Amino acid sequence: MSNTIKTTLLLATLTGLLVIVGMLVGGTSGMIIAFIFAIVMNFGTYWYSDKIVLKMYRAKEVTESEQPELYNIVRRLAMRAKLPMPKVYIVETSMPNAFATGRNPEHAAVAATTAIMNLLTTEELEGVIAHELAHIKNRDTLISAVAATIAGVITMVATWLRWTAIFGGLGGRDSQGAGSIVGFIALAVIAPLAATIIQLAISRSREFAADAEGARISQKPWALANALQKLERGVAYQPKGETINQGTAHMLIVNPLKGKGLTSLFRTHPHTEERIRRLKEMK
Repeated sequence: MSNTIKTTLLLATLTGLLVIVGMLVGGTSGMIIAFIFAIVMNFGTYWYSDKIVLKMYRAKEVTESEQPELYNIVRRLAMRAKLPMPKVYIVETSMPNAFATGRNPEHAAVAATTAIMNLLTTEELEGVIAHELAHIKNRDTLISAVAATIAGVITMVATWLRWTAIFGGLGGRDSQGAGSIVGFIALAVIAPLAATIIQLAISRSREFAADAEGARISQKPWALANALQKLERGVAYQPKGETINQGTAHMLIVNPLKGKGLTSLFRTHPHTEERIRRLKEMK
């Protein structure tokens, strides 16, 4: 199954879950309200998510004179990918990483940390930037924002239900039997859990697609594979005083938040070993 089809099916499933939650909470009216709220949140995310993320990481926009090597890499690869020149940002941190943001290719930005620029060779950095440009070209920043927003609406409804139960709102349901209680548990616990898992599955799928497209843009799949190998080791060390924002971890090229066993369901990225294997198989 292609990544595009898989992403479409996952988004459809996530949307269907939102419809079910809305109908169970308030019937047809609840479904309509859930949709309206999701649209409003998506609108805000579409216009302002890039500014929020860049401010969150204290990213500083740089010019060609300030960062000539990084700027020229971005410009050269953007031309090869037939993309408008995105804005270029630097994040002062000792965690090696990079990310892309923006609502569309015409309003995009690429950010790299100072640590990643010190860690990687020029060709490896090209592989990473090509990967981020692939996210822009595939409009993954928009797809991820939509998925995160829908999942956020479901989680918000579940939180509201839990508070309702705490303050006695569930008491009136007892007379309706066990079915009502099961439905409440599904809404309050299972629905947000399922929404999160689906959202992260979409994120993992888009990472594979960005790796493949990035390798085609840079024409050096081995360089991106080498970069991922270095970054996997580099992000394992979390500098003292620096914390990783879980809400934006899916945007980074390598997620420093690891999971094993059942917790791997909550990984925002595929296993790095698998990503490297696929890249090395590319000609």
